[in-house]
Amino acid sequence: MTKGRKTTFEERVEIVQYCIAHNRNYAQTAEQYQVSYQQARNYIVKYEAGGVEALRDNRGKRKRPDEMSELEKLRAEVKILKTEKERAEMEASFLKKLEEIERRRG
Repeated sequence: MTKGRKTTFEERVEIVQYCIAHNRNYAQTAEQYQVSYQQARNYIVKYEAGGVEALRDNRGKRKRPDEMSELEKLRAEVKILKTEKERAEMEASFLKKLEEIERRRG
């Protein structure tokens, strides 16, 4: 069994073309391109569901603000505000603990 590996967009397109040209022989495709059987199959499934663009790896990519809907913008703002609030609470807790330690010393 071949262990999966990272592939580029161009490699994924080539893998899909090869697999389709060879009657969807996933095992042969996996061996030819040194990817796992499951990767080869997943690329075909993605291709059939969304075309060539579905083979792009968009993990970790964020939308630009001009691409966001109003709801997405508000959710992002809420997330930022929650993070700022948590940080302020941690800072206050830290300062409170520091004052307590200084009071015990002095």
